[in-house]
Amino acid sequence: MNVYQLPSGIIQTNGYLITEPKLAEAVLIDAPGDIWTKIEPLLAKDGCKLTQLWITHGHWDHTQGASEVVEKTSAQVSAHLDDKVLIETPKVMSKFLSEEIELSPVTVNRWIKQGDHLPALGTEAEVRHVPGHCPGNVLFYFSALNAAFVGDALFKSSIGRSDLPGGDFNQLEHSIRSQIYTLSDETRVLSGHGAETSVGLEKKTNPYVKPL
Repeated sequence: MNVYQLPSGIIQTNGYLITEPKLAEAVLIDAPGDIWTKIEPLLAKDGCKLTQLWITHGHWDHTQGASEVVEKTSAQVSAHLDDKVLIETPKVMSKFLSEEIELSPVTVNRWIKQGDHLPALGTEAEVRHVPGHCPGNVLFYFSALNAAFVGDALFKSSIGRSDLPGGDFNQLEHSIRSQIYTLSDETRVLSGHGAETSVGLEKKTNPYVKPL
């Protein structure tokens, strides 16, 4: 499998395209604005069809490009039910944004929850619910890649904001300790913003959340 980290949109949010050329399939994790222009040539290069779009959480910068992606590919969309309003009626976020940021609703085909396993690319990904930054924030853990795509729950040497509507620091702290820090230290952590890190490194050095 190939993993492409693709910072896109106004604030360079990471979308992740995972392709499996042997099966001619691909999955996109999060869809920031204008990501289609980046994934289209990669899909062509790897000879893959995008079949699934998985959303880590409903904040606008992770979903702004979703409607275009779905229109171009008919990819099936998966997300957590706690972010239904943000994803399917994104205008509720407009009052926090400048007028030039346009948001379009996306229909979710599958509502996912803690403990689900999503088949894809000849393997599967485990869903873990990691609220605290956003109510429906989930991570997707691929044991085949030894990687967790965590949205905005955890960053390299930082954590997601908990002062936004629906945020809660105590909840986020619990989510990180119980759902991320319980993965193996070697697990790659691929976040919604910034560089890749690892579970072990964050347990040792993250200044905001220490393991118990």
